[in-house]
Amino acid sequence: MSDDEAQAAALQPVRGAARFAIAGLVLAGAAWVLRAVWHIRLAVTGQPASGPPHQGGGRHRPLTDLENSYHFVTNVGDAVTLLCAVAFLAWLLRIRDNAQALSGKPPRYSLPWVYLGWVVPIINLWVPRGVVVDIHQRSAPGKRLPRSVNWWWGLWVVGLLSGVGLMYTGTTDEVMVRAYSDPQFLLAADAVLVGAAVAGVFVVRALTAVQRTHSWS
Repeated sequence: MSDDEAQAAALQPVRGAARFAIAGLVLAGAAWVLRAVWHIRLAVTGQPASGPPHQGGGRHRPLTDLENSYHFVTNVGDAVTLLCAVAFLAWLLRIRDNAQALSGKPPRYSLPWVYLGWVVPIINLWVPRGVVVDIHQRSAPGKRLPRSVNWWWGLWVVGLLSGVGLMYTGTTDEVMVRAYSDPQFLLAADAVLVGAAVAGVFVVRALTAVQRTHSWS
């Protein structure tokens, strides 16, 4: 068996993991589109005359049907986003292992950072992109990084830093109040995150294609 054949035999299949990651990204993007629709509905309907859900002094008025449905849409969206994260990380770990097999060198970032890089403040602004870039460099040394990687990460960071996007500050009821008063900021963040999900699909396709050139899996 030649070195190339031995190397290909050591690679893990990536097509199935890529399909799940893409499906997760598509569903997450759809969930954020749905959330944007509800932001528009809340803005058009306007806040009830009785005021915001939290009345102060520990009092909370009954929610309207539209507000209750927004809670449902938000909960479903959060669940879908979590499933997307699990599928994306499963794919990322698979191609990370393959990149190590192809290069014969350990990854630039140790395993814990594949997870912690997304949640540790400040570090989460560059480590996840660094993991992806490192995988591409080890899988296709000398080849240009796909443009989709920079689009994906740029949009993701904008959504992360917006304070009204991926990391909504405050409770769901407080976000509804924002939708009543300043929906443009919420809608801009929604659009950015939908764009990040779409760009993420192209990232998965590009890196998967690179590794599949070394294997039939």
